[in-house]
Amino acid sequence: MDAETNRRTLTAEDWADAALEAIADGGVNAVAVERLARQLGVTKGSFYWHFSNRRALLRAALQRWEQQQTDEVLARAAVETDGATRIDRLFRSVDGSKRASQLYLAFAAAARDPMVSEVVRRVNQRRIVFMEENYQAMGLPPKGARQRAVLSYSVYLGTLQLRRDAPELIPAGPEFHEYMDCISEALIPGFDPARRQPGCGGEGASEG
Repeated sequence: MDAETNRRTLTAEDWADAALEAIADGGVNAVAVERLARQLGVTKGSFYWHFSNRRALLRAALQRWEQQQTDEVLARAAVETDGATRIDRLFRSVDGSKRASQLYLAFAAAARDPMVSEVVRRVNQRRIVFMEENYQAMGLPPKGARQRAVLSYSVYLGTLQLRRDAPELIPAGPEFHEYMDCISEALIPGFDPARRQPGCGGEGASEG
C-alpha cells in the first residue's frame, strides 16, 4: 500500500483510537506521532493528512473519549422509563473495564493542561447533572438530589481507582451484577433489582 493510499484509508478516528490506547497504557505523554505511525503501519504523512500537530490529535482523542464514555452512555441510560432505572443503568453501562479506568485517571492526572481539564470537567458535570435530574424525577428536592448525585459519582470514581490499582477487589462475571445491585440499593432510594428488565445495563461490565 503506497503512502497516498495510507493517508486516504486511515481515518482521523483510527488515529484518535490509537491515541486513546496509548493514553490508557502510558498516560497523555505516551501520545507520540512516530510511535503511533509505527503501530498503525503507516508513515507520518498519514498523520499530517488528518492533523496539523500532536495537539490536534490529543483534542480528537479527548472528543472521542467523551463521545464513547459519556454521549453514548447517557443516551443508553436515557431510554429507560424512570429515574431509578436510568441511574442504575448508568452505573452499569459506564464501561467498567480496566481500560476505561486507565483512560479517565490518565486524563484526570493531566488536568493541568487547560484543554484536558476542560473536557474532564465537562464530562464530570454532565454525568452528575444526569443523575441529579433523575434523582429529582424520583421526588428528591433539588439540594438532596445534588448531594446524592455527587455522592453516587464519587462512588463511581472510587470504583475506577480500584479497577486500576486493585482490580482483585472488584467482582467479575455474575458477581459483578450482584455487586452493582448492592451499589444501586445503597444509592438509589427504593431501588428494587427485581424491577430491572432482563439483560438491562450490562454493557462493558466484565471487560478487561
